[in-house]
Amino acid sequence: MFGFTALELARIQFAFTISFHIIFPAITIGLASYLFVLEVCWLRTRQERYRDLYHFWLKVFAVNFGMGVVSGLVMSYQFGTNWSAFSEFAGSVTGPLLAYEVLTAFFLEAGFLGVMLFGWNRVGPALHLFATGMVALGTLISATWILAANSWMQTPQGYDIVGGRMIPVDWLAVIFNPSFPYRLLHMSIAAFLATALLVGASAAWHLLKGNDNKSVRTMLSMAMWMLAIVAPIQALVGDFHGLNTLKHQPAKIAAMEGHWEHLPQGEGTPLVLFALPDMEQERNRLTVEIPRLGGLILAHDWNGRIPALKDFPREDRPNVGIVFWAFRIMVGLGVLMILLGFWSLWLRRGGRMYSHRAFLHAATYMGGAGLVAILAGWFTTEVGRQPWVVYGVMRTSEAVSAHAAEPVAFTLGLFIIVYVSVFGIGTGYVLRLIRKGPVPFEGSKPTPGGPGSTRQQMRPISAAQEHMSVDDLDGQPGERS
Repeated sequence: MFGFTALELARIQFAFTISFHIIFPAITIGLASYLFVLEVCWLRTRQERYRDLYHFWLKVFAVNFGMGVVSGLVMSYQFGTNWSAFSEFAGSVTGPLLAYEVLTAFFLEAGFLGVMLFGWNRVGPALHLFATGMVALGTLISATWILAANSWMQTPQGYDIVGGRMIPVDWLAVIFNPSFPYRLLHMSIAAFLATALLVGASAAWHLLKGNDNKSVRTMLSMAMWMLAIVAPIQALVGDFHGLNTLKHQPAKIAAMEGHWEHLPQGEGTPLVLFALPDMEQERNRLTVEIPRLGGLILAHDWNGRIPALKDFPREDRPNVGIVFWAFRIMVGLGVLMILLGFWSLWLRRGGRMYSHRAFLHAATYMGGAGLVAILAGWFTTEVGRQPWVVYGVMRTSEAVSAHAAEPVAFTLGLFIIVYVSVFGIGTGYVLRLIRKGPVPFEGSKPTPGGPGSTRQQMRPISAAQEHMSVDDLDGQPGERS
């Protein structure tokens, strides 16, 4: 269909759905922990700005949580529909890991989510804080199991192949495979940074629009502290992750660096800043590089050398162009995050962080940078693993179901239409909520289903329902209608 094989269409379909899905859990992880911190600050200080911010971001969390659940449902089905050979071969390992995620994280979140969303006026402060903490913990446990499964596909351990199927023989080795600790820490920090950038961009936008109050300033301050402290830590974690990848997936590192062949003995590997990789001719075009710096960064040695792409057969190399540029997008955005965090520290000294318009514009433009960096990082990781679905054990071409191209193309088209429509509307609604800005919490109003109100069903999306004023539709800070 349109020149694509069933394998290529199945890969595009999975890449499309996971690209949508990964954004929502990342924000959910960051926002859940942020809400917990806000509630702790409210209970300790009783400053109304923390309470107002909690309820403001709770609405965004509710909508995002709902979209995350819906967007992730179809991915489980794709293992059976498009990747049945993989499920049959490796399902004894990956199946239980995904089931553990449901039995621990999902049940934990489901058990306390209702209290968190609707229990502010119904339960005591300690219990409500506990519920918020359990939801935040549940998001991190969910990420743990998902990344354990994905990391095992990157660096498989603890299995035997019996009767043509992978059988787990050591669950600790399966879960705590060589790449798991680095990937879990790297992804969790990425979720926190992406959320901090979103919160900071919201505050900066409101300040630029003249909506200057304690709540908005608190948002910006907390976001920039997170950025200034955690972004450099992420760079350090990324370095350790790179060393681990160099050891276990050298072809991926060679593709990330666009390194085709070794230089003469004694010359360290250069750092390629810009290039157009040509897989057919096995070389880079329009190369801009810094001598020896690549070896210093990757091997921590001035004369350091890394594997070259020509060390591997053509059929064992990933798509160099995608991996090369996705990695540079991720790193480039990470550098900008560090610079923005340090800029905020400099402006704090003179008390200008809330009024420096160039800084506020930069913070606003960086609002989605964390999410783009996450997507770029996942493209680097997943495309860099190719042509393997289980690295070194099972090729992606062996994992696909025996489908013709036409039905896979048809379902891909449906996914594109539905996802863009549904999640486009959901994202638009989230942006409207953010544009409205934090307002004083009206805790004296009857809660849905409480005394003096008509009982109604409570879904996560219900926590975000409110009327929008005309000012909101025009993009200006408005009052609650």
